Amino acid sequence: MPGSKKSTKSDWEKVKQDVVSDAPIAYDPDTDLYDPNDPAQVAAFFSTAKVIRKPGRPKAQTTKVPIAIRLSPDVVEYFKATGSGWQSRIDAALHEWMAGHPQKHA
Repeated sequence: MPGSKKSTKSDWEKVKQDVVSDAPIAYDPDTDLYDPNDPAQVAAFFSTAKVIRKPGRPKAQTTKVPIAIRLSPDVVEYFKATGSGWQSRIDAALHEWMAGHPQKHA
């Protein structure tokens, strides 16, 4: 998000110095899974690593198609004033209109 600053507990000056000095990364065999300074251990670790995704919103059976549409300002204001989910309410209004206006085939 532009303009927002989040403070972190990282000592970024030390990180920059470590990068410039090309110093070895600290390694504790009692707590670390592999030695980050040993390319063979790094390769072995990541070759067997498994990506675990956090559970998220389930994928819908029918997904919506993102498009650009030009609407009158008063229509947009009206739906936005109804709060979060206003685009879904526009979609519902269009579905309602479609139900009353069957498609004519040429």
